[in-house]
Amino acid sequence: MEKLKLGIIGMSEGNGHPYSWAAIFNGFDMNYMKDCPFPAIPEYLSVQKYPENFLYSEAEVTHVYTQDKSISEHIAKSSKIPNVASNLEDMIGKVDALLLARDDAENHFYFSKSYLEAGIPIYIDKPLAQLPFTAKFILENQKFDSQVYTCSALRYAKEFELDAQQREDIGKIISIQAYTPKSWEKYAIHVIEPVLVLLNFPKVSEFRCNKINNYHRLSFVANEEIIVTISNLQKANTPLYLEVTGEKKTVKLIFKDSFNAFRAALKEFIIQVKTRENRIPRAQTLQVIEIIEKGLL
Repeated sequence: MEKLKLGIIGMSEGNGHPYSWAAIFNGFDMNYMKDCPFPAIPEYLSVQKYPENFLYSEAEVTHVYTQDKSISEHIAKSSKIPNVASNLEDMIGKVDALLLARDDAENHFYFSKSYLEAGIPIYIDKPLAQLPFTAKFILENQKFDSQVYTCSALRYAKEFELDAQQREDIGKIISIQAYTPKSWEKYAIHVIEPVLVLLNFPKVSEFRCNKINNYHRLSFVANEEIIVTISNLQKANTPLYLEVTGEKKTVKLIFKDSFNAFRAALKEFIIQVKTRENRIPRAQTLQVIEIIEKGLL
């Protein structure tokens, strides 16, 4: 089977995914990538083996579009993308699937609308939406049930997994506290989704939200026995991390490896495109967004 041809759309403020996602397929040119406005990206790309650690054999990003041609051209040179699209619809008919690599959820339908109508599979960056109503509206505009793939790549982060030995050491889980820097709207999903994966998407209830100067703290009860607290810390110099407390022990799980989390999520998208079967149940996606909404109330 020939490699899939992918288009990529960017960029939103503070989001370097067009550089990194495209590079995970195409490789990169460090002569240009070193000037990426997100220094962590060339740093983690440079320590990966090419092509072994990349998705080169699965697909190629062949087209890029952003709102600024000079940005598009720099992404193209950095991530070896052969074509720069001059308008949003240019890639229709030229790509097999689309990476919507913008995390401004309020604009997701605008950027995806023409591709949804064309029946092109789309990976929509996190969060799909901030409100369940909007998420359902986007999904209702699909031409087929698995047209849209969306998640926080951190649902696949190895750092947020507990193996059998760790679970035994911790004992019965009593509480989970999760922390993320930056805004609730864009970053809370990066810990909400991994927590729900860790707890196998539990029944949730008894929500409590506190907001002070854009710091949000949302607590809820999972499966009627585990207290979960999600906090965004805005400009605090802190990694994304979880503190899992059990009857025997507390462990701190710290996220470190962006490359492999992104690679895993992109690989799942390619599988979904090829099989036309949802890799993530819609009920899970909607539960994540329902909890994001609770933190905004």
